[in-house]
Amino acid sequence: MYPDGELNQLAVYKAILRRRITRRREDCGVAAAGALRPFAWLDRAIVFWRHINPLAKLAVIPMGLLLKRVLFPRVGFIGKLLRWAPMIFTAGRAFTVLHRPARAQTG
Repeated sequence: MYPDGELNQLAVYKAILRRRITRRREDCGVAAAGALRPFAWLDRAIVFWRHINPLAKLAVIPMGLLLKRVLFPRVGFIGKLLRWAPMIFTAGRAFTVLHRPARAQTG
């Protein structure tokens, strides 16, 4: 007549379910913190960049170009090929489109 047994089972199931939800929320929080770590670093870098004097920012460009020259020396033929590849592919695509034979229209 009185559903005490069923209510007790539901209370136990509810407690288990709440613990499982809590554990999954914690796992999601840890995963989100790991996924957002690069964005936090980027945010700190932007704040740091904004605090730099504008005249010092002008010095960053030549220093970056110098660093690029030291770390990545000129590559010769491969570098030239990579530099001109987009234009070559675009010209080749345009050439094939322009010289494609006309399709016979059926109707």
